[in-house]
Amino acid sequence: MLSRRTLLGTTAVLAAPAIVRAQPAPIRIGEINSYSAIPSFTLPYRNGWQLATDEINARGGVLGRKLEVISRDDAGKPQDTIRLAGELLDEQKVDILAGGYLSNVGLALSDFAAQRKCLYVAGEPLSDALVWEKGNRTCFRLRPSTYMQAAMLVEEAAKLPAKRWVTVAPNYEYGLSTVKWFKALLSAKRPDVEWVGEQWPALGKIDAGATAAALAEAKPDAILNVTFGPDLTNFVRQGNTRGLFENRSVVSVLTGEPEYLEPLGDETPVGWIVTGYPQEQVTTKANQAFIAAYKARFEKVPGMGSVVGYTLIQSIAAGIAKAGALDLDKLVDGFSGATFDSPFGSAAYRSLDHQGTLGTFVGTTALKDGKGTMVDWRYANGADYLPTDQVVKSLRPNAG
Repeated sequence: MLSRRTLLGTTAVLAAPAIVRAQPAPIRIGEINSYSAIPSFTLPYRNGWQLATDEINARGGVLGRKLEVISRDDAGKPQDTIRLAGELLDEQKVDILAGGYLSNVGLALSDFAAQRKCLYVAGEPLSDALVWEKGNRTCFRLRPSTYMQAAMLVEEAAKLPAKRWVTVAPNYEYGLSTVKWFKALLSAKRPDVEWVGEQWPALGKIDAGATAAALAEAKPDAILNVTFGPDLTNFVRQGNTRGLFENRSVVSVLTGEPEYLEPLGDETPVGWIVTGYPQEQVTTKANQAFIAAYKARFEKVPGMGSVVGYTLIQSIAAGIAKAGALDLDKLVDGFSGATFDSPFGSAAYRSLDHQGTLGTFVGTTALKDGKGTMVDWRYANGADYLPTDQVVKSLRPNAG
């Protein structure tokens, strides 16, 4: 015969699975990135989004539901991106798509998400086309775009006495867009400058010696460099060997980011004007708290990729919370104007074109203890470098 105590205990045990089943399903984020193609940036990026996801879930998640990130590697190939995005939507039943590294991959994801009526939040892709010429209501972009980073650098470049400029950039969307805007913005500030040469190496296949020689032949006063990763390392090595950078100013996009600066080591050129992230030099409360949490979890200092991954998830959580639901129309309305925290401070998604106001740092390269670093830096708030509403509407008639 069962006692009252035994009966209550049995009832509790039997009821436990029902309690577990009653827990709300997680909000699923389908994340795609080029992990095997660009590990120097994407692995710190993955650490960043893992840290943010854990922090948000420890606080109870969003709308009373935990976040779950389901990640895939596109190897930097747009065709693989589309296949993986379809699998995430159809088989994994994700609620939102996110990620991307290369601009052409980001554009492919944006187009796919629009066709499938799914929200896509781009973390790293910098192409202006994502929010302008090829922008659509379902795509939001976190990082400062090629226009914004060009505008930040032009502020400094315009102060240089240099008149004869050459450019070197990878021959795909990111490189083309960066050079276009840098030329346009610098020429507007300095009508006296001349553009006397350009080089367009294939991404990941730069013939650095020939490229450096061709640039030197144009006898420039200054160089705009848009190469990054292994291409940047090869270009710097050949440029140093051939004296390309001697007595010439160099303005370089992204080079101050630790993922690209650290591989240069003692070959780091001194005095380049760059965008980047001076890590522990930034003593703001938000950045120091982020670094402390990141170090505690991964036992290393975060890079720019870490900031992007972390802030991407924070922005998604803020957008969902503002939307109050996961259907597309409410998500679009919720993300439009949503504000979110980042290691660099508060940022938002502009309603007009869905561009994020997250900024970056502008400074110059230097050598310290045989390693590259940034000095004389300042934070360039993305909100201060957004193009005007009129410019956006001329490029994206359906903006707003």
